[in-house]
Amino acid sequence: MIRNPFHLVEFSPWPLTGSVGALFLTAGSAGWFHGYSYSLSVLGVVLILMTMVQWWRDVIREGTFQGFHTGKVSSGLRWGMILFIVSEVCFFFAFFWAYFHSSLAPTLELGSCWPPVGVSPLNPFQVPLLNTAVLLASGVTVTWSHHALMEGDRIGGLQGLVATVVLGVYFTVLQAGEYYEAPFTISDGAYGSTFFVATGFHGLHVLIGTTFLVVCLVRVYAYHFSVGHHFGFEAAAWYWHFVDVVWLFLYLSIYWWGY
Repeated sequence: MIRNPFHLVEFSPWPLTGSVGALFLTAGSAGWFHGYSYSLSVLGVVLILMTMVQWWRDVIREGTFQGFHTGKVSSGLRWGMILFIVSEVCFFFAFFWAYFHSSLAPTLELGSCWPPVGVSPLNPFQVPLLNTAVLLASGVTVTWSHHALMEGDRIGGLQGLVATVVLGVYFTVLQAGEYYEAPFTISDGAYGSTFFVATGFHGLHVLIGTTFLVVCLVRVYAYHFSVGHHFGFEAAAWYWHFVDVVWLFLYLSIYWWGY
């Protein structure tokens, strides 16, 4: 009898709890925006976080300890991650479209100039340039960690991951300070909206990527990865490189070109 190379997942409660959490979060947020209590939103966030932890724990167990992630399954996971990153590219493309739609041909409502009158853009050669250097350095350290794992150097992998996580946290702290000191807000017309939505969602992706790398750091420490079995780390590295590339486009278009 030929063994099925695919992993047929068992019954799991996590799709249901995740869906209920998303429902509670959406309904609770709508109510909160209309002046009602935000307790339903909090419950939704708790359910979603619980689902994420439990579901990904199951995936790690299936791939690391039960041996369910065969070559076919790993190939499917790789294609799934590639398609996910492609969807993220489309997501950010919409923000760049909105930005260039307003900046290349500013309307009368914007004063026919960009940035609009009264808006003082951030100096691209101060904190934004430092953030660019930080993210580029983090791309180097995550690549160092990846190559160390492929060569069986666990200590080098740990060192590279620790450096990457520290740089990711540092980037988030710098961006939070930049937001706090910004001379404009998200309500300052098209410029404020496109700036904070585009850079804010990128900041959210940095937080998600940092969490992804922290999980990988714990797994490297726990000997979950080997020379030929470390796709969880590869997925995190691909995601981090995507975040780096998006930031370069954000810096060049919104910070430098729009200054």
